[in-house]
Amino acid sequence: MFRRSLGYAARVAGRATHASGGGSSNHAAALACATGLRGFTSFGASGAAASGSINWAAVGSLAAAGLGGSLVFAQHARASAEERSFIMIKPDGVHRGLIADILKRFEQKGYKLVGIKVLVPAKKLAESHYEEHAARPFFPKLVDFLSSGAVVAMVWEGKDVIKFGRTMIGATNPLASAPGTIRGDYGIDVGRNIIHGSDSAPSAQREIALWFKPEELAEYDPAAKPWIYE
Repeated sequence: MFRRSLGYAARVAGRATHASGGGSSNHAAALACATGLRGFTSFGASGAAASGSINWAAVGSLAAAGLGGSLVFAQHARASAEERSFIMIKPDGVHRGLIADILKRFEQKGYKLVGIKVLVPAKKLAESHYEEHAARPFFPKLVDFLSSGAVVAMVWEGKDVIKFGRTMIGATNPLASAPGTIRGDYGIDVGRNIIHGSDSAPSAQREIALWFKPEELAEYDPAAKPWIYE
């Protein structure tokens, strides 16, 4: 596998250097980035392989030569496609029979469900979930409502799922949410706004760890993936 990956990286670097009209120094830098970013090896100015960590000097030269953008972009795209968000249907959404419709919206968008459970949250769990609001006067009301009935806790995965998941959900106040969003279509009162979605990557990481154990999250590639992502 190492040789195949190394050979592939060298070919990519060679094509990039040829396309740019660069000389031997650019070629060495291209090789350094193509392999170093993959964590295999780094290259010196002569082009000879040397074991060790990423050759950041060569990577810097490559960036200056304008050859590394596509490789960095490809890595970013892969990471983005694996982004995860915590989504929760609150007790009002469960009692109103909105589970299937909400699941359908995320699934038909192309996002992948990697974790799901139905539970009545203990008060301590509800307090931990809303800990950022602990000093607010409405904190007890939030906790009481979240622990008042069953919720559907989920983890969805996909490109920009945190940002676009929030777009699909709508504004905190349902009456300020656009038609077509979940809250815009089904909600009226801000205290019964149906669903929660992580608002940032740190929040998503914290909430997923709070509600799910690592072994409760599935790792798989859906058959539809090639029809969703290039």
